[in-house]
Amino acid sequence: MFTLHGTGVGFGIAIGPARLIRRPGQEVPEYGIPPEQVEDEVRRLHDGVRSAIECLSVYYEQIWRESTEEVHAILDAHLLMMKDPMLTRESASIIRERQINAEYALQIHSEDLEAIFRNMDDPYMRGKADDVAQVIGRIQDELLGQHAGQSSLEGIVEGEIIVTHDLMPADTIDFKKYRVGAFLTNLGGPISHTAILARSMQIPAIVGLHEGIRYLKTGDMLVIDGKRGVVLVDPDEAALDVYRKRAEKIERAHQALDAIVDKPATTLDGHSVALTANIEFAEEIVESIARNAEGIGLYRTESLFMNRKEFPDEEEQFGIYSTLLGKTGRPVTIRTLDLGADKQVDGGRQSMSPATNPALGRRAIRLCLHDLTLFKPQLRALYRASVHGELRIMIPMISNLEELDQLFVLLGEIRDELEAGGLPFRPDIPIGGMIEVPAAAVAADLFARRLDFLSIGTNDLIQYTLAIDRIDDEVNYLYDPLHPSILRLIKSVIDAGNAAGIPVSMCGEMAGDAAYTRILLAMGLRELSMDPAVIPQVKQKIRLTDIGKIEPMVGELLSAGDSGRYRELIERIEI
Repeated sequence: MFTLHGTGVGFGIAIGPARLIRRPGQEVPEYGIPPEQVEDEVRRLHDGVRSAIECLSVYYEQIWRESTEEVHAILDAHLLMMKDPMLTRESASIIRERQINAEYALQIHSEDLEAIFRNMDDPYMRGKADDVAQVIGRIQDELLGQHAGQSSLEGIVEGEIIVTHDLMPADTIDFKKYRVGAFLTNLGGPISHTAILARSMQIPAIVGLHEGIRYLKTGDMLVIDGKRGVVLVDPDEAALDVYRKRAEKIERAHQALDAIVDKPATTLDGHSVALTANIEFAEEIVESIARNAEGIGLYRTESLFMNRKEFPDEEEQFGIYSTLLGKTGRPVTIRTLDLGADKQVDGGRQSMSPATNPALGRRAIRLCLHDLTLFKPQLRALYRASVHGELRIMIPMISNLEELDQLFVLLGEIRDELEAGGLPFRPDIPIGGMIEVPAAAVAADLFARRLDFLSIGTNDLIQYTLAIDRIDDEVNYLYDPLHPSILRLIKSVIDAGNAAGIPVSMCGEMAGDAAYTRILLAMGLRELSMDPAVIPQVKQKIRLTDIGKIEPMVGELLSAGDSGRYRELIERIEI
C-alpha cells in the first residue's frame, strides 16, 4: 500500500479499480522529410487540421443536447484554437526549417506555446497550457489515423476510476453514461476546465499528480479522497474499512444537507446570514436557485471576453446581463472586467501588452480605466440592463481613491449619455469595490465612505499579503487564510463597513470553506458568496453556531502574541 498526493477538485470518497486510459497518439514519432517532399508534408499538416476540425464539429453536434454549458464553452474554445491560422502557420514554418514530419512539428510548437502559458502569473491563463496540449493532441491524433472527437471510454465498467494524463471534454461528457466512480489526472489545477467539470458533476477527482500515474496500472484497487487530494493504492482491509465508513458518513451528511436546503441560514442565537453564489456562466443560475442562494454575490464577466477574436460589443453584453438579471429574480452583483496584463485575449491590444510582473501590472480596474473602449461599453450595457432586475456593480482590484474619482466621472458621463439618448436605466445602481489588495484593506475606511458596499476577495488578498502564489507547489504550503495578518485585515474591512453603514461581504474561496465559517461570523461578517455546490455545508455550520459564545474571543485572538495560544483560540472558535 502507498499513497499519491495531488489537488482535490471533487467531492467525497470513491473506492474502485483503476482503469488506465492512454490517449491514442500520445507518443509522437519524429522523422526527417526529404527536401523535395517538404511542401507535401505542409499540405498534409493542413489536411490534418481541417480533418480534426470537421471530426470535432460533427462530434460536437452529436453530444450538444446531452452535454453541459461548461462542455460547450470548452469545445468552442478548442475549435477556435484549431481554426487559428497562427497554429498552422508556425507549425508549417517548423516543417520547412527543420525538414521534419508534421506531427513532430506540432509537438515542438505545442511545447513552445505551453511554456509561454505556464510561465504566466495568472492561474487562469496558466491553465490554458492544458488546452493547447489537448488541441494539438487532437490534430496529431488525426494525422496518426485516430479520430479527433472520439471518446476513449468505450468498455469502461461502472464504478471504475479513470486514470489518465489528461482528459478530453469528449471523455468527460460520457462520464454519466458510464457512471465512472472518480478520475485522476497528471495535469490540471484547481481552476482548470477538468476541475470545473468535476465539480459540476459532483464526483471525486484529483488533478495535478505530476506524472504520479506512472505508478498505477489497470486493476489496482484505489481509494480517492476528493477533498484531501489523497490517492490510496492497493489499501489493506483496515484502511478500506476506515474509508468505507468515512464514505458512509459523507453520504449521510449529504442527505442531511439536502434536508436544510430550504431552511434559513440563521445561527442558534438568531443572527441571519446571507448566502449568495459565485458564478461564471448564466447557466449556473439553475444550481444557485436549487441551492436556495439569496442572490448572485459575484458574476465574473471575464469569460465573455475569453477565447474569441473580437470582444463582445455593448449590445451583446446588454443581452447577456439582461437575461441574467431576468432569470435570477434576486439581487445580482456583476464584477466588471478583471482581465490582466498577461491575458492576450485579442492577440495584440496595446493596452494589454505583457507586463514584467503581470500580478503587479495593468489589470482589472487599472486596465479598464486605461482603455475606455474596453470599459465603457460594459458599463453602458450594465446600466441599460439594470431595469431588468436588482443589479449591483462591483469594481475589482481598487487600490487608490484616484481610481474611484475617475470611475465616478465616467459613470456620470454614461448616465448623461443614456438619458440624452432616451435609453431606460436605473441611475442609483449600488457601486461597490473588491478589497483584494492590502492597500485597500488597510485604507478600507476611506473606500467605505465613497462606495455603497465592499466585498473581500480573499484569493488575491492572501497571496498579495503573504507574498506567495497558492498555485506554486514550492510555496503554496505558506498559503494560510488564518494567518494573523489576514484575519486582522478582514476584521478591519468589516469594521470599516460597519462604521460607514454599508454592507460587507466575502466572495473569495475562504467564504465557501465551512472550516472558516465560525471565525468569519465571530468577526462580524454576515454575507458570504461561494460556489453554489458548497452553500449547504456552510449553511449547516451557520445553523449550528452560537455567535454570542465565540464573539468575545475575537479580541484576544487578534492580539495574541503566542502562536500556540493563537491556534488554541482558533480551535475553540471553530469547534
